[in-house]
Amino acid sequence: MMNNANTISKQTKLFGFVGENAGVSRFSAVINKIFKANSDDAMMIPMNIREDDLYFTLSNMKKSEVNGAVISNEYVQEMVELLEDASSLVKKTGMCDIVFREGERLRGDIFSIRVLVEHLKDLRVSKIAMIGISPHAKAFSYLSCGFDMSYFDENLEGLMEFTKELEIKDADINRIASGMSLDLSSYDAVLDFSTFDSLGMIESLAKDSFDMKNTKEFSALKKRADELDASYTSYDDLVEKLASQVYRTIK
Repeated sequence: MMNNANTISKQTKLFGFVGENAGVSRFSAVINKIFKANSDDAMMIPMNIREDDLYFTLSNMKKSEVNGAVISNEYVQEMVELLEDASSLVKKTGMCDIVFREGERLRGDIFSIRVLVEHLKDLRVSKIAMIGISPHAKAFSYLSCGFDMSYFDENLEGLMEFTKELEIKDADINRIASGMSLDLSSYDAVLDFSTFDSLGMIESLAKDSFDMKNTKEFSALKKRADELDASYTSYDDLVEKLASQVYRTIK
């Protein structure tokens, strides 16, 4: 049982939250509150790690007392090459946002996109416009059963290869590029998993918009949502649901 002083003993199960600005995220505080409410002798420690030090930190974790770590959004693609074992979803998509130490090996998986999928179901979202062909887009597509999806990207050839790789039949493929005029208000939600610096081509957004970026990352979608006075949800806005999912996973 965790004591009221939140001290760490030899029996305490330690987890990390790895990010460039992990210390300013609420993630560790939220999950530690869950640990305490359930009388678990466990703690998550925020770990501010620069990209240059990521490999060194995760390599050392294999021989540490840390049982695993949640990976902040900015590092999810870099994580894959540091793993010895990975779930099929990690292998298919090229992203990893949670790792578990098993002996001196790291096993990776994806949890945040699963949380997003369930959140959209809770909102009764049906029709989705997804922008981009990144690993996040792949992960969502693999988990998107039941949604009416439309796919958008600047590179139509790349988008066609994307839908072919994911074996999406009769995919609704659309081009989005600077200089265009695009109305996405007919969709229930917009997901931006692209690398666009600006989404100024979008004239109207859906009721809800998401990109799973934390508040320290630049978000072209947030900028456009602010300009259009539209709803926008970030990774940090979902932190309670994300922390709850991690808690269920590590238990």
